[in-house]
Amino acid sequence: MEEEKKEGELDLQAILKQAESKTDFPEVTFDEFTPPTDEEWKAACEALLKGAPFDKIMYTKTYEGITFEPMYTHKHTDAILPRDTFPGMGDYLRGSNVSGYVGKPWGIAQSCDETLPKENNELLKFEVSKGSTVYNIRLDTATLQNQDVKDAAKVGEDGCSVTTLDDMHQLLDGLKLDEYPLYMYGGASSLPLLAMTAAAVQSSGKTMKKVTGFVGANPIGQMVRKGKNYATLAQLYDEMAECAKWAVKNAPGLRTVMVRDDVFSRGGANDVQDTAYILAMAVEYLRALMERGLTIKEAASQIFFGVSMGANFFMQIAKLRASRPIWANIIKAFGGDEADQAMHVHGRPALFFKTLFDPYVNMLRDTTEIFSGVVGGLDSYENSTFDAPIRKGDVFSRRIARNVQVMLQEEFGMLQPIDPSGGSWAVETLTKQIKEKIWAEFQNIEGKGGIVKALKDGYPQEAIEATLNARFKALELRKDRIVGSNMYPNMTEELLDTREEDVAALKKQRLADIKAYLSDIDETHKKDSLAKLKSAAAGTMVEAAIEAVKAGATIAEVRAALNKGGTPETVKVIAPHRWSERFEDLRLATEKYKKEHDGDNVKVFLANMGPIPQHKARADFSTSFLQVGEFNVEGNNGFKTTDEAAAAAKESGADVAVICSTDKTYPEIVPDLAPKLRAALPNATIYLAGAAPKDLEPVYREAGVDDFISVKANCYEILRFLQKKKGMID
Repeated sequence: MEEEKKEGELDLQAILKQAESKTDFPEVTFDEFTPPTDEEWKAACEALLKGAPFDKIMYTKTYEGITFEPMYTHKHTDAILPRDTFPGMGDYLRGSNVSGYVGKPWGIAQSCDETLPKENNELLKFEVSKGSTVYNIRLDTATLQNQDVKDAAKVGEDGCSVTTLDDMHQLLDGLKLDEYPLYMYGGASSLPLLAMTAAAVQSSGKTMKKVTGFVGANPIGQMVRKGKNYATLAQLYDEMAECAKWAVKNAPGLRTVMVRDDVFSRGGANDVQDTAYILAMAVEYLRALMERGLTIKEAASQIFFGVSMGANFFMQIAKLRASRPIWANIIKAFGGDEADQAMHVHGRPALFFKTLFDPYVNMLRDTTEIFSGVVGGLDSYENSTFDAPIRKGDVFSRRIARNVQVMLQEEFGMLQPIDPSGGSWAVETLTKQIKEKIWAEFQNIEGKGGIVKALKDGYPQEAIEATLNARFKALELRKDRIVGSNMYPNMTEELLDTREEDVAALKKQRLADIKAYLSDIDETHKKDSLAKLKSAAAGTMVEAAIEAVKAGATIAEVRAALNKGGTPETVKVIAPHRWSERFEDLRLATEKYKKEHDGDNVKVFLANMGPIPQHKARADFSTSFLQVGEFNVEGNNGFKTTDEAAAAAKESGADVAVICSTDKTYPEIVPDLAPKLRAALPNATIYLAGAAPKDLEPVYREAGVDDFISVKANCYEILRFLQKKKGMID
């Protein structure tokens, strides 16, 4: 690590000298421009806002408790900018490597999740041939739970099924593990999968010495995801230490701990919460490893971080930049030197922010998220497919996901700038702000006795639930906007085919393949090997597991031999969510009702009053508002009289009528029109488009208006009310 750092510094010096030798720019001054004062700038803004409140419009509050200012200047950063270090030096604030991506591009790690090992092997090779630079294997739920296929509820759920050494052979066959890193998340323990990986590599006549990447465990994360693990944390920490010690000796380029934030991110956590909690988990793992005999250098060398990149572009950059110096200081506090303090980060898009409807917009979301990750200095990235919330990717969606990264590297020059956000007044300020908040929340967790104690007490779960509820409330009011979901719905859209796999056929095939492989296994030798694993002394557990796997033991049999008894810890689960899920449920309920009732739907009549310029703005807003529920909205070019509008409403037989005009005309129109609409449609709900002044709201309600559709209205609750009234939902 130290040699690489020195080489990077020399490379950077060479680049700077070369740039200096080729640069001969004339001096440019800006003396002719008089810098405006803050007061002058604010006055100019207020003039453009035409009376709108400056403080309300120009400042943006985030879920992290940080307020984005309308403008950042050098005054924000004069006191905080590092002035005597290059990126990758000191506290790693400005990047993990001194030369950025110039000498070492970030790893393109497209995940491969085909159910059958052989097919997933082919996909891994295909991805690398098309631009990926990492073999990223996603395993199915049963494998992560160390269950054999015969016990799996659903074979291939979210990934590849692995039960035997033969499966791992097929999965890794022909992969160039001495050239490309291997990424494999192992769930609560990496020991069974590490043993299977090592057994497969060794059986192929190769060594693990040159294998890099990670076969990583995250027992706390899995505990929060499932509620409990298949073994106690103490035992899982023992297994973690065994894997770490073995890797240090036999596979020094391979890490065995993968601290992922996805369980927090999927729960709706803000960026302070998920970053503080994974740092707290990593500290728990450091302590566990050191208590079991590893040095801080050895323990730190085993940890890889998995970070979800969310929707707030600048906040993602800031959280990556902020987390590195915090981690560096943590390692320093444990006694680690500078070479141990680098934080290695693998990024992936936050699935929380992806949608079922209008899924092609997910491509845009993914692109901004990877861009912020690259600017923030991550080490590798797996871009999700745009159809990830719906199904496993196909050739097209994988190609798009992979090529975004290839294009950023090859066509957009993202390998060239070193610390591209360094010195940015906005980013540097946000980095300082979020760093302080992450550190405060991390200390809060430590003060509660650490992350495990905090989770048992339910603190992180409650904090994340509060953030989730705040997100949902903002979406209900459409303060937060999701294109294609709570804003701008595509009424002609048909959901993508889920392409459900034939689970029964896959399970039958897997069982047959496994049976064929196990048919000539020496059962006596296998039982002896499992017995040796069960009684293996400290420091020999991984080798014993490797031998058991070679003898034919399945992943479940290895797990059974490893388990030492005891009652696993239980915590409240943090359930996975997506921010659009409730609006999607509304729309799906409408579609279901339409299919079951011959196309019947909530019918909306727009009582547009006056010429088009008079009613159009409110009519368009109301249409978009109600189409979020996929309701049928009947438009028109406007009515000259209230009698004409009432007659047309009666003919429509609508379930909903919306009066659309202007605030100026409402005092005259509403008292006359609302009673006529009530008579024409006695069972309909009558809305007025726009928020009524306080003095007029009682007047309008007395005339027959039930509620108001405006930017202040709760879109979600109004749509649910109309669905319940129609009988679409209970």
